[in-house]
Amino acid sequence: MAAGTHQSDSLPFYRPGCAADPGPTVARVFTRALALVCAVAWLSLATQVTTLIGEHGLLPAHDVFARAQARDASFWQLPSLLWLAHSDGWLVGGCLLGIALSMLAAFGVRSRLCLLLNAPLYLGYVVAGGSFMSFQWDNMLIEVCVLCAFLPGDRKAPYAAFALRLLLFKLYLESGIAKWQSAAGDWQDGSAMSFYYETAPIPTRLAWYAHHLPSAYHHFESWAALFMELVVPFCVLGPRRARLFAFAYFTLFLLLDTATANYGFFTYLSACLHLFLLNDTDVERARQWLRLPARPARAPSDTPAQRSPEPVQLRSYALGAALAAWIAASLNGAVIQFSKNPVENRTALQLYARLQPLRVANVYHLFGQITRARFEAEFQTQVDGQWLAQPLHYKPGPVDRAPPFVAPHQPRVDFQLWFYGLSFQGGMPSYVSALLDRLCEDPARVQSLFAQPLPAAPDAVRIMFHRYHFSSWAEHVRSGAYWTREELGVTAPRQCR
Repeated sequence: MAAGTHQSDSLPFYRPGCAADPGPTVARVFTRALALVCAVAWLSLATQVTTLIGEHGLLPAHDVFARAQARDASFWQLPSLLWLAHSDGWLVGGCLLGIALSMLAAFGVRSRLCLLLNAPLYLGYVVAGGSFMSFQWDNMLIEVCVLCAFLPGDRKAPYAAFALRLLLFKLYLESGIAKWQSAAGDWQDGSAMSFYYETAPIPTRLAWYAHHLPSAYHHFESWAALFMELVVPFCVLGPRRARLFAFAYFTLFLLLDTATANYGFFTYLSACLHLFLLNDTDVERARQWLRLPARPARAPSDTPAQRSPEPVQLRSYALGAALAAWIAASLNGAVIQFSKNPVENRTALQLYARLQPLRVANVYHLFGQITRARFEAEFQTQVDGQWLAQPLHYKPGPVDRAPPFVAPHQPRVDFQLWFYGLSFQGGMPSYVSALLDRLCEDPARVQSLFAQPLPAAPDAVRIMFHRYHFSSWAEHVRSGAYWTREELGVTAPRQCR
């Protein structure tokens, strides 16, 4: 090797072209973008964590760990640092620590270490948060932070870049397989997008307009989404032009998702992964087009003269082995998830059961089947014999209230109540029962969830269920309503003490 050139860590079985693959510029942009997404995720969680899992929360973390201790569950079955302490102060403090680590990474201070530390810290909240933290993008954030730990910002790292590309490939292809296997066949017959905008958990105002586009367009969207997730992912592993095509296709759909529905930080995290479809030259051209100031190039952390080839080769083999193990674990999970016949291999099932709690080799199946009806739970309080609706901030409530833009913040109670609406006839989840209790006995603790002041001492509380539809053009012009709704039923009143 000529003096002055810099050696990258290359895999023994994967030697990509030097010019066409992501380099340190892409790595630095990705790391900072990921750090900002982490900061937003932590900030969103910090604003609601005590309401969700605090000492007087809807699903207290204390109860989660008490039940785990009662059944002698080990730390590796519930891998959460919150085992150590989970008072309200610790819960908020952990979120503030996550924000601090993320901002340090965003400013380039030990970025890889800060993001790696984010992974077990966030995992602790995912484990303790139960259904409130059960979203696929919560798992994805952990997986990305772990992989980012192998991504230096001062030299090419084919190993890490390839792993992050594979994660992008996995995200889209597995979601496409889930759509293809939909029991309703709604993606294959082209009908899925006809219902998507109206039934998304928290749609935006633009979803109302998208819903009223022609039926032929919705069918085109459905098939285009299948093409995007079953065919285009293979471009991720192809030559540069194929990757640029995938970048444009994926990003366009992501922009449409962001404009029409609120999925927390999911679309922003996915956009970060799209960067690995580019190379340093592409990023530099984008910087010049946007007229952003150039950042000085970072000096390599060491040079070939400073390190012997033996440790470098050993590290390459170690990284290659880790990548192979991660790929094997991901494939194992995918086979178990998508196989139509139950997997009978005990070793495969045991491996999946051991790794799944760590969230480092996840399976993704986003929007596998589109819901065709929207059912909403409306909380009501009774004062002096009169029932009053108590709308939440973000879920559909008053029919004339426009659907909001709230992402990248994710209001997790509003979001989770969408799932409750789909299965309300099957019983009441414990967090819904707890919310009714708080409305009765301690409204101040849940006031942050509701759009108007709650009565301090209601006589009773109940839930009324409605089926919602987007209003027609004519109705919207006439009354300004975005929704129409029909009453389905009501729970028995819960008397307050």
